[in-house]
Amino acid sequence: MERRSIVVTRRLPGVPWEELAKRFRTGAAPPGGTMPRGELLDRVAGASGILCTLADRVDDELMDAAGPSLAVVSNYAVGVNNVDVAGATRRGIRVCNTPDVLTDATADLGFALLLAAARKVSDADRFLRAGRWTGWDPWGFLGVPVAGKTLGIVGMGKIGAAVARRSRGFSMRILYHNRHRVPDAVEAELGAAYRDLDTLLSESDFVVLCVPLTGETRGLLSRERIGRMKRTAVLVNIARGEVADEAAVAAALAEGRLFAAGLDVFEKEPLVPRALLSAPSAVLLPHLGSATGEAREAMGRLATENLLAVLDGREPPCAVN
Repeated sequence: MERRSIVVTRRLPGVPWEELAKRFRTGAAPPGGTMPRGELLDRVAGASGILCTLADRVDDELMDAAGPSLAVVSNYAVGVNNVDVAGATRRGIRVCNTPDVLTDATADLGFALLLAAARKVSDADRFLRAGRWTGWDPWGFLGVPVAGKTLGIVGMGKIGAAVARRSRGFSMRILYHNRHRVPDAVEAELGAAYRDLDTLLSESDFVVLCVPLTGETRGLLSRERIGRMKRTAVLVNIARGEVADEAAVAAALAEGRLFAAGLDVFEKEPLVPRALLSAPSAVLLPHLGSATGEAREAMGRLATENLLAVLDGREPPCAVN
């Protein structure tokens, strides 16, 4: 009996390529970087499973190229905005993701961005490395305090709740906005109070975006809404770049209508707008939310288990549809 074929779109931590190659037809080893679109379309023909990343667009074209044999798309990420989930569902294709295993890593990075932006860490680091530091300056790189301030979390899912827990060490007041209010017990455990989005933006000293990218959240933080934030506020985005209007964020920073921003995600990755690159008080990272060895290895193991479960006729641990 001929072995089924799978496509792993790139080498990934925690994904046992050699073991998978023994069991399935895999073709050439996956590349170290993103697989070119043309190559991916060629490789998926007749495949039963695809293990992919956010850089891989799984749309009608790709699913058509795979054909009726395709049973599962296992995404190496929590978000599945790169996958046409509705289209996959219509075709009977299971879509899976890797939640939970990266919650702490992403929340850690979110709080790191909050602190770095508040205290102008990146600006000061560049200043020192450029050889411009001449000695202690009482007026140099004055930031805003974090302890005791108000933290507004947009998207109180697992990552948002983990960010809230980290803020306890700084005695912060916690507000949150969510599509639905979380249970009273969760609000009590986190010490969090619900606000509508506009009120949260106007009351918060720090705003952290943690929502998934959906039709409802695309462009959620518009130019108008950024205008509702305090001039002393700090914006942190660990969600998806499309959730916030990048041009409006850059303009608000340049014009002093926003104190600082810490961004780990961008609208058209890996492209970062020049206006953001030159904006003052912007801490910019290349999508590092889950970037710890432990988290990335765990993501690979979970993505592999999702793939194998579907192909073995079992319920996958983390099915999206």
